[in-house]
Amino acid sequence: MDAPGGRPYDAAVHVALASVGWLPDEVSELEILGAALNRRGASVSIEAWDDPQVDWQRFDVVVIRATWDYPRRPDEFLRWADAVGERLHNRAAVVRWNIDKHYLGELAAAGIPVVETTYVEAGDPLPDLRGEVVVKPAVSAGGRDTGRFGPGAHQAARDLLKALAAQGRSAMVQPYVSAVDTRGEIGVVVVDGSVSHVLRKDAVLAADEVAPTRDDPLGAAEAMYDPDLVKAGQASDDELALATKVVEEIERRFGEVPLYARVDLVRDATGSPVLLELEAVEPGLYHDQAPGSADTFADAILRRAGAGRDGAASPAGT
Repeated sequence: MDAPGGRPYDAAVHVALASVGWLPDEVSELEILGAALNRRGASVSIEAWDDPQVDWQRFDVVVIRATWDYPRRPDEFLRWADAVGERLHNRAAVVRWNIDKHYLGELAAAGIPVVETTYVEAGDPLPDLRGEVVVKPAVSAGGRDTGRFGPGAHQAARDLLKALAAQGRSAMVQPYVSAVDTRGEIGVVVVDGSVSHVLRKDAVLAADEVAPTRDDPLGAAEAMYDPDLVKAGQASDDELALATKVVEEIERRFGEVPLYARVDLVRDATGSPVLLELEAVEPGLYHDQAPGSADTFADAILRRAGAGRDGAASPAGT
């Protein structure tokens, strides 16, 4: 298959999809993406990010896809990202910034509308809680150690904040956005600077509890295992504009459009879209819900691989 512009892809391109070492038997997203890359003549390997036997330098491009355990070992994960170097996407600098949700405060300071967020560092006094709130760690994924608490359950919220502080972890408090229960979260997937597809995610957190987690190697919130949790969605013009603005801010900060990002948006009490989370480390892209999206992603990966081999800068969002 030809690359955009008619130049055949080099059949010798070697792509690594970085993952965990204990993938379930069926991981359709990796399978779909791998097949799309294979159709383009690329050699694809799924490799555990923490496997010391892997020579990452033998790959033309390394794409972070299913490194689900990184929140439990963030320092180790960042050392790995640094060691992989320029062939890694997204880049180590973007990963380092994005794994800690303090980035929301930085984006808010840059003029991005963000869900109101209060950070609670270990040793800080507990903040006043008003209304229904969400408490979560600043470094987390999969709904772990995350809870939703109404006014009658504020003591449980304070208990979770104390538990996170006792572990030396930063925490966040956000108002619970009720639109999540009706419209859900809108995830705008942006690949190489252009919108690829849109997803809709149902509510994950039940009222007045810390989200129950599954006792398995992933240990994510039980709701995250629901096969119907995320479906194809639609985004309005103002949501698409905000997603584009968020990705443009990444480019401004790091000098390069990220290979991929999922911009998760909700509507606030005024009906305006606001950023809930920016996923630029290893977001679920749900290719099974968006036919053709794996092909779009595969093309973008191979453009990055070609740019790296040629010694050129990566494309700025073609």
